[in-house]
Amino acid sequence: MTSAAVPRARGGPMPSALPSDSLTHVELTHIEKRIENWIRFGREVHEQVLDRRRRVFSYRAGSIFAFVRWAANDFGTIISRIDIVRAVGPGEAYQTLPFVRPGGDILLKIEGWPKVEQVIRHIDAVEVAGIDACEVAPDHWRHVGNRIGAGHTPRPYTGDRHQAWLKRREIEQ
Repeated sequence: MTSAAVPRARGGPMPSALPSDSLTHVELTHIEKRIENWIRFGREVHEQVLDRRRRVFSYRAGSIFAFVRWAANDFGTIISRIDIVRAVGPGEAYQTLPFVRPGGDILLKIEGWPKVEQVIRHIDAVEVAGIDACEVAPDHWRHVGNRIGAGHTPRPYTGDRHQAWLKRREIEQ
């Protein structure tokens, strides 16, 4: 076995998540009307095409991305979920997440298509305001997940909130 790829039971290699590999890898699959995994936002640093239905996006530590999963069977939808995740660095604690290696810091986890759509509309509103969703304060994504999960409307992410986050991040570095 090389450090570049680890054989997988479902076929095809997926990049390793060994300590020497500081990237977070997300496997995306698209099988029309069956499995549709996609990235809603994020800045991948590498893309590997496994076959015509699967590819792997890789993210640097600290990067934030939104991973949407939808799957159906003959009777209808069996999962619809969105996770907003911060990619972790070597030695950092993380939560496991299907199709994400090694895992990540899950900032938001929402299941059920109506709530997933609500999160996507919130992301759209952030982008319409001229803010890159990758740069939004991690605490805001936690707020959005908690509010939507409880059946409430999240606060909008404004330019003023974003400027405050950028200044706080600058001080923390």
